[in-house]
Amino acid sequence: MKTHIRIGNSSGFWGDDLSAFRRQLETGNLDYLTMDFLAEITMSILKKQQIRSPELGYVTDFVDQVLENATLIKEKKVRILSNAGGMNPEGCARKIQKGLEEQGISLKISIIEMDSVFHLLDDFQSKGISLTNMETGESFDTIKGDVQAANAYLGIPPILKALQEGADIIIAGRVTDTSITMAPMVHEFGWKLDDWDKLAAGLVAGHIIECGAQSTGGNFTDWHLIEKWDNFGYPIVEVYPDGSFIVEKAEGTGGLISLNSVKEQLVYEMGNPAAYISPDVVADFRSIQLEEIGKDKVKVFGVKGMPSTRFLKVSMAYKDGFSAFGSLIVSGGNALSKAKKFGEILWERLDTAFEKTNTEYVGYNACHLNLAPDQEPNEVLLRLNVYDKDREKLIHFSKNIAPLILSGPPGVAVTGGRPRVIAVMSYWPTLIPKEEVVSLVTSYDEQSEVTAKHYVKSLTGYESDAIDLGEKAQTASEPSKNESLHTGNYRVKYADICLARSGDKGDTANIGVIARSEKIYQFLKENLTASEVKYLFKDVCDGKVERYALDNIGGLNFLLEASLDGGGTKSLMIDAQGKTFAQALLNQEVCIPEELYKTL
Repeated sequence: MKTHIRIGNSSGFWGDDLSAFRRQLETGNLDYLTMDFLAEITMSILKKQQIRSPELGYVTDFVDQVLENATLIKEKKVRILSNAGGMNPEGCARKIQKGLEEQGISLKISIIEMDSVFHLLDDFQSKGISLTNMETGESFDTIKGDVQAANAYLGIPPILKALQEGADIIIAGRVTDTSITMAPMVHEFGWKLDDWDKLAAGLVAGHIIECGAQSTGGNFTDWHLIEKWDNFGYPIVEVYPDGSFIVEKAEGTGGLISLNSVKEQLVYEMGNPAAYISPDVVADFRSIQLEEIGKDKVKVFGVKGMPSTRFLKVSMAYKDGFSAFGSLIVSGGNALSKAKKFGEILWERLDTAFEKTNTEYVGYNACHLNLAPDQEPNEVLLRLNVYDKDREKLIHFSKNIAPLILSGPPGVAVTGGRPRVIAVMSYWPTLIPKEEVVSLVTSYDEQSEVTAKHYVKSLTGYESDAIDLGEKAQTASEPSKNESLHTGNYRVKYADICLARSGDKGDTANIGVIARSEKIYQFLKENLTASEVKYLFKDVCDGKVERYALDNIGGLNFLLEASLDGGGTKSLMIDAQGKTFAQALLNQEVCIPEELYKTL
């Protein structure tokens, strides 16, 4: 057994920094390098791509990066794990194999398939599996005829099998973001699949590095502390057999790792911190302990875990109407008033009932609505957005943007030309029993010949029906202003007393708030309630707000339901994933007691 292993990440999404892959190989001193590409939106994009070109459906950037750095992968003996296979892992592997042969470089590849359960949906229903939308409770029958793809989130068992087969490159379809980080730990240290605390530690490590530079200073509230922005460092975890690990980055790279940067990433896209669920383990994020042990080094330890559930999450993509986005740039005096008039003129001229429309004033309040300060901008990017099942309505809309330039107020220009009508592929999450999914691991030798095929069960036999959900969430369905936060002599912005990061899961946005001191945390825990956040985001959040506390890191996690206009590809919002919500909160003024003010 090794005394430790080093696992790096070089991609948090499809479109991430293409230079990070080589930088990690050259400077990270790595055993493993992971790359995460598959957001729910990405799966929909890949399916649309595959419908147009059946040989595609995988992340082409991954192929380019592997082939451009194949010599380095071979020299450094770094094993690559990725979910870049998307809808077509075999197609991705064949493209890489062909490129390697042309270069005369031999690397073993394994692919992980059969996460697709599209062909089994009727069978599931015949067995009484409802396939109900796990977020909205809607019946599957409402979309059954429009489903184009259905993929289960696989865990670590098939990745372990690929590692045991000696793969240098593992190309998976829809596996969880964290599993590609967890599997090497289990493989190297021989962890048992019911050693819940160690598995939970692996899950936390995966969560910290899965989003690339977000844990090394990217999207960081205290961005002004970062001295070097070029050659940006990506995260590395040095993991030990007991499950403890150190979060760091390669020496000399840009960015920053601190207690606060790691804390911010911990609360990113978090639900109930007492039960962070994966196919392999349920982790209790309230147990996480952090210690800054040096420059750009944070130790993580003490993580507790529980048995995984008997279910796998399934993400479906289904045809769901059409959308179009048009824009005008409006400038000069009274820019906002003119922009509003242009919007009124367009909708009146169209005289069409769309299922959804949205008018946004970028540069004024498009992201933050009522939370934005009231100020007169010099210019406004007017975004006019529509959604409907009827494509002809969208074509009618598209043809009526440009004419506004000659028949409306002055100081306007069309940007981007005539809007394209886009087919919407929406997201449907559901649960199925693990025993219904068996994955396939296919391994190839250096000559691209198949050496083994293994069918791997998803059900390990260690699962449990019970999950400890911790304390009940503080919940608010109606906004209620906490007057004590809005009246007083000692006014500061939330950014002065806390850090925050926000993200999305479907139509729910999360905002994780981290206090800058223990005294501030106790103040926020008492006063920044679910109903207060519902009040602040009253123009954004149509559902309830839930609040969870993390005493171990001085944090509060808020879930804002029905706040993203349907979320993902269906949303007409410019910030369809709630990424700017945290900044909206941090920019608000709050009144604090004198004794707290004096500590700042």
